[in-house]
Amino acid sequence: TKHVIKNIQWTTGNNFTVERGRQQIEEYISTWEVHESWLHWSEFLQEEELKYSKRYHYRVRWSVPTRRKPIPRATASVYFVIEISKIKPATLPVEVFFTLEASRLIHRPEQCHFREKWLKDIIENKIILIERL
Repeated sequence: TKHVIKNIQWTTGNNFTVERGRQQIEEYISTWEVHESWLHWSEFLQEEELKYSKRYHYRVRWSVPTRRKPIPRATASVYFVIEISKIKPATLPVEVFFTLEASRLIHRPEQCHFREKWLKDIIENKIILIERL
């Protein structure tokens, strides 16, 4: 089956703020096809100064709380980076990429169809690990 890659119109470098970045991440993840039982919390982590750009790091934590277990046994984190070039014109959109917890694979919103299974796998693996310990 062919999946449609959903993306949003990302802000430009000159219109970027830390809070605007967080709001846009929220807007972008609202395009993901995840079951309504999933809840998430997004937060700004840090700003990173590089030679040719500035990077803004965010984390979105996911879980599936239930009536019987309102505090989930495990969460899954998705880490976002919004990069603003110091070289390219500030009128261009910011660069955005994200990684999943325990993975080095870098995903770009315009090239990636997010899968709910990725979150389930992270949580299932954590629960297996907890039970082994």
